[in-house]
Amino acid sequence: QVQLVESGGGLVQAGGSLRLSCVASGRTFGTYSLGWFRRPPGKEREFVAAISWSGSSTAYRDSVKGRFTMSRDNAKNTVYLQMNSLKPEDTAVYYCASQRQSYGLASASGSAYFYWGQGTQVTVSS
Repeated sequence: QVQLVESGGGLVQAGGSLRLSCVASGRTFGTYSLGWFRRPPGKEREFVAAISWSGSSTAYRDSVKGRFTMSRDNAKNTVYLQMNSLKPEDTAVYYCASQRQSYGLASASGSAYFYWGQGTQVTVSS
């Protein structure tokens, strides 16, 4: 059974940084592309970042480009989301997601992902 467990969320002032982690278990990690999504208060879930199975390709939503960086450590079965220069509008529950099929592309579509974590809250105060 595939499990994704996020951590690293919290309360931070605007301009600050956080690093989210997502540890995967239940299958070989290094052949699956993963993504980070978020759900702001009162809004729909939205794409944040994605990384290909090899780590050679990444994708970001426009509003986080230059501030967020997604990376992976296949030896640790972990993906990260380094978030710098945080803004109040980044406040959301952040979710890690994994694709079901191997060797997929880094996708911004939520429908490309099958396994989801429980989420971690990020709150940015102004």
